[in-house]
Amino acid sequence: MSKPTDYSAWSNADLIKRVTDLERQLKHHITPRPPAPKSPGSSAATPKKSSKPYKPFDPGRYSTRLIALKFAYLGRGYNGYEHHANNVTPLPTIEEELWKALRKTRLIFPTDKEGNVLSEGDESVSWEGCEYSKCGRTDRGVSAFGQIVGIRVRSNRPKMKNGDGASIDMEDAHVVSANDFTKAPQANASDPSDVATAREAARSEVVVTDASGSEPAFDPIRQELPYIQLLNRVLPPEIRILAWCPNPPSTFSARFSCKERRYKYFFTQPAFAPVPGVNGIVRSADGKEIREGWLDIEAMREAAKKLQGQHDFRNFCKVDPAKQITNFERRIFYADVEEVDPLTAPVGFVGHPELRCGLEFPLASNGIHSSSHEVQTPRLYTVTLHGSAFLWHQVRHIVAILFLVGQGLESPSIVEDLLDVSKNPTKPKYEMASDIPLVLWDCVFPAEGSDTQEDGLAWVYVGDGGGRENSTKADADSAYGKYGKGGIIDDLWDVWRRRKMDEILAGSLLDVVARQGRKTSSEPRSTTKTQSARVFDGGDAPRSVGPYVPVLKKQRMESVEVINARYAERKGRDLRDADLGAQIDVEE
Repeated sequence: MSKPTDYSAWSNADLIKRVTDLERQLKHHITPRPPAPKSPGSSAATPKKSSKPYKPFDPGRYSTRLIALKFAYLGRGYNGYEHHANNVTPLPTIEEELWKALRKTRLIFPTDKEGNVLSEGDESVSWEGCEYSKCGRTDRGVSAFGQIVGIRVRSNRPKMKNGDGASIDMEDAHVVSANDFTKAPQANASDPSDVATAREAARSEVVVTDASGSEPAFDPIRQELPYIQLLNRVLPPEIRILAWCPNPPSTFSARFSCKERRYKYFFTQPAFAPVPGVNGIVRSADGKEIREGWLDIEAMREAAKKLQGQHDFRNFCKVDPAKQITNFERRIFYADVEEVDPLTAPVGFVGHPELRCGLEFPLASNGIHSSSHEVQTPRLYTVTLHGSAFLWHQVRHIVAILFLVGQGLESPSIVEDLLDVSKNPTKPKYEMASDIPLVLWDCVFPAEGSDTQEDGLAWVYVGDGGGRENSTKADADSAYGKYGKGGIIDDLWDVWRRRKMDEILAGSLLDVVARQGRKTSSEPRSTTKTQSARVFDGGDAPRSVGPYVPVLKKQRMESVEVINARYAERKGRDLRDADLGAQIDVEE
């Protein structure tokens, strides 16, 4: 074995020359090894294939159709339904979220004013070219369980070729036309079998054919895009598409075709925490002694019934001078205060026999589990209103007055007084009810020529044929999009349970504190004296208002004519140029 070379005495130049020689020898005598084959369990990243060049989406390749969508949303985290261009809001609007979902799923192809399709990167909300219409414009915080929009969307229906070889939309090229589709039998919403029959009739009667009479194998409902699932995948969890209507009339407008809007305003009984003993007793407007926090439901019902019929509601709304409304007459078909059945709602569906866990409890006659325990307070009620259309904040003003009646601060006759505009031509300044408990419950579109208030649109609900995703890979439940993994029930259960746990913990804490210490006692007090009254307005806590001032003795607003004239003069507008459409619009 040769003795190792001693490099300590070498100069820098000699060392550099030596290193250079060794590198040269390595290049000539050593060849690189091929890479070792990757083992099956190896986690080494596989080299990515070269990405394909971006191919822009071509709307011209697809046919379109006009449909209606029914959807629900919880409004607490949103700045109302309607989006206003160039108006930055602290919270997103429902309309923005819907527009983003429709764009992300490439279901709509909005255009600019010149008719050019907007680029995919254009994030400005525009409904041009979409035949878009909306039923109600709910205010900030207000929810909806039956909001409706009409819109033209991309369809799975194949395009045909005309004699020149050009693509044409089959909606315009058939013998049995899209208009014939709208003539399918309308459904009676109160009869589920009638709804199913109408849906099947619509499917069987609409056979799309070309000029030669050949029939492409396309079912306009079952083979259509899964609109419900596509949109629910990209919408926030508080917004869910519930159903779609494949055959709205060709003249359908979600705003003008709607003949009835239905609202529910939820509240508890008691409305707020009562005070025990004589210290919690107050005197009502008619001299009765009642416990503060509890509402006189019968008095509220008596007042609500006075709202039914056609009346001038100028004293039950907020005037919007921008619309120059002069006609404040609206018709209310139904008004009542209803108790929510604690055995069926909310989340009462889990009591259905098919969903029960066993037979430990007997079933009531309605198929719901019964128990020997009485239903405990607080109970849940709704102020329920059905009307043709509503003025701005009309429902919340009505509810505020009903709450004053329920607390004994006003007599039920206050409703008649405020409806009498000859006696009270100007509105007293009173606070409207809170926004959060209000829900646009449903919107009704009767069949043409119908004299009933039943919905005539043939809705395809999630889980129905045409309301499910046509995927052979998905399991039966999730494929239907209703129950099971990925279903809408699971989505909404997550939203409900998260809030329910907050309710249970807060309620349990209330009970713990109420059992501690001792009850207080003092002399009865009356709201007719100088003590501060606590007024319930539907919010989380009552408002202290000082000595209560009756509604008819409060300061008055200016007349509608004065408010409109001042705005028109400031804007330089002629009163005759007012938006007539605003006269029948609905806003809450």
